[in-house]
Amino acid sequence: MAPDILDSIRRTIRDVPDFPNPGILFKDITPVLANPTLLAQTIDGMIEATGITQVDKVVGIDARGFIFGALIAERLGAGFIPVRKKGKLPWQTRGIDYALEYGTNSVEMHLDAISPGETVLLADDLLATGGTAAAALHLIAEAGGKVLGSTFFIELAFLGGRKHVSDAGPVHSLITY
Repeated sequence: MAPDILDSIRRTIRDVPDFPNPGILFKDITPVLANPTLLAQTIDGMIEATGITQVDKVVGIDARGFIFGALIAERLGAGFIPVRKKGKLPWQTRGIDYALEYGTNSVEMHLDAISPGETVLLADDLLATGGTAAAALHLIAEAGGKVLGSTFFIELAFLGGRKHVSDAGPVHSLITY
């Protein structure tokens, strides 16, 4: 991606201090989502970073990963698979519990979402500690999917999440803090 386009996207991400808790500097991506040119350039950049031109399915993680994953899937001519919080999918699911800094969370995917041997790209808005992405990758592996890589709009590298997902293929981030 051209450096000037990347700089424009980076400048459009809004810093929100003390959200959702004191001491947190939240990276608000909604201004990028609201700008059709920047949104298209972001999707192009996330795809370009992976080098992937063909994949069977793109998996997006609840909730903003649905935005990026669905747009990437459409561009690649692939199906889109949502990984959702427990109890939100209407059909039979496989699920996994994973650790958070304080407590646990659960995500699920439909049992018939990915067939054994299908190629998969994981897409999400943010790679932070890596727990949710690692859980999604586990569900993909349980289904027999072949992960070609993961792509994230933003990576908070100081939180070390990459180490939890890099065993499942190349990890790409458009913007790293």
